[in-house]
Amino acid sequence: MRYLTVLAHPAESSGFHPLGRALSDEPSIEREAIHNVELLPDGTVLLLAEGSGDKTRYEEIMRDSPAVIDYLVSGGTRWMAVSQFEPTDVTRRILELERESDMILEMPIRITSDGSLRITYLGSESDLRELFEYAADAAAVTFEVVKTGTYEPDEGSFTRELTARQREVLEAAVEVGYYNAPRQATHEDVATTVGIAPATAGEHLRKIEERVFGALVR
Repeated sequence: MRYLTVLAHPAESSGFHPLGRALSDEPSIEREAIHNVELLPDGTVLLLAEGSGDKTRYEEIMRDSPAVIDYLVSGGTRWMAVSQFEPTDVTRRILELERESDMILEMPIRITSDGSLRITYLGSESDLRELFEYAADAAAVTFEVVKTGTYEPDEGSFTRELTARQREVLEAAVEVGYYNAPRQATHEDVATTVGIAPATAGEHLRKIEERVFGALVR
């Protein structure tokens, strides 16, 4: 089995979906990951997503969107949200290609700060090529290949435990030497690289270490 990891960049005008653009543009909300996405028989999409920040504002955006049929949000400052909504034509076709072929979407799908999606598809060479060719012809989305090769189930198991922002902070920490021995950087250095407050960087690093070490013990 082959894998294809891509960064799927939405068009500037609307994102993958106007709803996604509205959520990405809201500064009080951080979209972090998609844990399940399914095209239902009636043509609507069922989505399970993870986010953090102002849950009330998230609910307002969902309630005001004409595309949203129903939604449910559970949690506090970090929450999980189930939603059913009308997809765009491009989103529907990409999900149809997945359903019609033997491709598998590896979960979770990570959401970057600009609203792009880091997606890993598993499948045959021909299925992955068909998907990539369709995306190349679709004006609403651009696929940037991150890596491809033979799929190894355990590859990246630790980093898959992290949110998109946590991955960004971890990469910055490694880059500036935070984990070198002896340590060559501080929380302030990591924060400057990412563009966040030092206290926020420290909190992210503590959560990263908790998740990675927890996965190692498990």
